[in-house]
Amino acid sequence: MEMFGVGRPSIREALYQLERMGLVRINTGERPKVTRPTPQNMLTSLTATARLLLEQPQGVIHFEQARLFLEMGVARHVAEFATPAAIHDIGKALGENEATIPRARAFAMTDVAFHRALTVATANPIFLAMHEALVEWLISQRQLPADPETGNRRAFNDHVALFQAIERRDPELAGQVIRRHLEHAWQRFGPKTTT
Repeated sequence: MEMFGVGRPSIREALYQLERMGLVRINTGERPKVTRPTPQNMLTSLTATARLLLEQPQGVIHFEQARLFLEMGVARHVAEFATPAAIHDIGKALGENEATIPRARAFAMTDVAFHRALTVATANPIFLAMHEALVEWLISQRQLPADPETGNRRAFNDHVALFQAIERRDPELAGQVIRRHLEHAWQRFGPKTTT
């Protein structure tokens, strides 16, 4: 306060802004602590804004488009550059996904884990943080289907096709498969229009 010639409210507001940027952590009754910026902190600080944007007309569509853009790039990148260990981890996630096909909630969790394994394979923490934020924001908008098995089987088959494209090191095919897969998901979970 003395150094900058300002009052407590200005300092409080500055600390609040630093906390929103993920640069400090403020706990009641403690001094503010400097934190290390991470992609997760950066995107977590946007959650409230993201939720407001999702409520806007076309908000969910815009976020789905962002997810499609990100995941197409991820799929292409992974098909071209993933290590054998990363491909193995994606295959393991695929197997776990198959085991849950008849159970809606379990399948949804292993579906997210499969897509996460793809993003982890990029070895880019910013891609991973973006993926996790987009998934969290979009999944909160979805309801589990009443009869999940048919849709889950189709989603799993898309996962298999994507995994095969990655194993063949075919980035173009991987991009096409993930596009088709996310378009199927949009048809299944997106807002329904009435005529």
